[in-house]
Parts: sequence; C-alpha cells; structure tokens
Amino acid sequence: MKSFLAPFIALAVCTAPTASVHAADGFAWKDTEGKHADLTFNGRNVARYQYERINDERREETYKPYHHVYDWDGKGFITKGHGGQFTHHRGIYFGFSKCSFTKADGTEESKQDTWHCKKEHQTHEKFIEQTADAKTAKQTVEIDWHAKDGFVFAKETRSLMFSFAGDDLVVDFKSTLTPTVPKMRVDGDPQHAGFQFRASNEVNNKTKGQTYYIRPKTGKAEHGKTINWSAKTDNETTRDLPWKGMSVVVGEQRYSIAYLDSPTNPKPARFSERDYGRFGSYFATDLTPEKPLTVNYRLVIRKGEYKADEIKVLSADFLK
Repeated sequence: MKSFLAPFIALAVCTAPTASVHAADGFAWKDTEGKHADLTFNGRNVARYQYERINDERREETYKPYHHVYDWDGKGFITKGHGGQFTHHRGIYFGFSKCSFTKADGTEESKQDTWHCKKEHQTHEKFIEQTADAKTAKQTVEIDWHAKDGFVFAKETRSLMFSFAGDDLVVDFKSTLTPTVPKMRVDGDPQHAGFQFRASNEVNNKTKGQTYYIRPKTGKAEHGKTINWSAKTDNETTRDLPWKGMSVVVGEQRYSIAYLDSPTNPKPARFSERDYGRFGSYFATDLTPEKPLTVNYRLVIRKGEYKADEIKVLSADFLK
C-alpha cells in the first residue's frame, strides 16, 4: 500500500489550471477551460472533474461540480453524470439536502438543499492546486454553496488525491466547509446527504440485479439485497461503519468500490445502499467560521471483486 501513502513532492499552487500539468511519466492533468479537467495516467484517462459553472439554459447539467471515474480502458465512465435515474446523483459528490443557517442580522434560513439543487446550487470558483507526478496527482478547488436566492452561505475547499495500489485506483477525498454566516447546520437523510458514490446509470437500466454489497459484520450480501439506515434499523449494521464495499457491472465488466470512513468524521454516520449503484453515508452537525467542518474519506476502486478481509486491510491502512 506504500504507493498511495507516499507524500507529495514539488507541489505547485495555482489559481487557474494550465492546459497540462504533468510529470514525464505517470499522471497528467489536461484542462478544457471552463468545462472539465481530465486526469490521465501514462496516457490513459483516469478521472474527470466536471466543473462548468451554472448555466440557466442547462441548469440541471451544471448545478454542482463533481468527479467522474473512467473505466479501465479510459474510454467511458463507470460513474453517473446528469440525467438518468435520479439526475442529482453525480459520480463522486458531496452535499446535504437539509442545510440551515443564521445570518449576521439574525435572519434564519432553513430548507436549503445542496443535494437536489432544485433552486440552490454549488459553483466551482477556482483551482487552488493541481499537481501531478509519476506516482500521485492532486487537485484542490474552491466551491461556493448558494442558497435559493443565490446568497453564498458557505465556501468549500475540496481536495482529491489520486494514486494506484497495483491496478486499484485510490481516491482520497478531503473537504473543509466554512460558513460565511455566524451559524450553520448540515443535515439530511441516508439517501440525500453526505459523501456518496454513484455508479453509471447503466447499472440502473441493465445490471442492478447483479449489484451486491460487502459489509463489516455480515460480509458479502446476496445480489440485489440492500440495507439502509432508519430509526428502525439503527444498529451496528447501518451506523458508524469503518468501511463498506459495493460491486457493480458496467460495460459487461465488474467493478468494486471500497468506501472507507474516518473516525474523525462526525458521528453518528448513517449508511445507505441502492441496487442501482449508489452508496455512502451522512451525518448531521453544526459549524461556524471558527469551527468549520472537515471530512476525510477514501475510495479504492477495483476492476474485479473484493473479499471482506481485503477491504478490512484497506481500512486499517487508511486509518494509519
């Protein structure tokens, strides 16, 4: 596991991406200005940051930034973009369906939804850092969270680090969310909040009967069987899990994703699963400008399958 735990070297900080930031061999960034930034490894597409600012004529497509993951041929995505079943699901993404805040003048605002984004939205503001070398690539961006009236009530610094452990793609996700108001709260429910991964819409349309989950307490589940947190299922199988695995079929190829949580993230963390390929967890917490919210997660994406013991080892390495 040393390949993705190694420190970055020679990191460059920039306020806007150049056309290509790369090492002689290994990872490289290529930006399509104002649209998306693609990450390649030895010339093969690995991931894409979709960051086009909100466009009123194409609002649904552009109301929040997110990250795609390419298949292992680098030709198509194993993650979902806009449209399809539940258009608000987007690859690797972060948001909450129940945000509330108090402004400096005492005005209270509730029911601000940065998950569905029907009236709210998130905008990419700038690239803080975008670097690549032979072993790792990192991208740090600033994202504004807008209320229904367009008011920016929080600023997020979102950072993703990419590396390989053998053939497995490792994605380290870190986010710091800082309110622009005196008080703020994030909340939601297991299906509509937190840090989530959504597989290609092909899973929903063609292969969801082949989706299965791997859980810390019970191991590999039956195909198509899901367990979700609720007040009735609030126990060690649905709450505060160190990890969870999901396995789906995209393009006639099976891919498996290990989702690793950190004990430093707010708790309780309530987990959800869907046979169409979305899973993750959410929590509720309060934050202020002096005490922003910082979360850390890791995804390890494999072409093929996992055994429960393998994900357990990945979790232990992540915690180190």
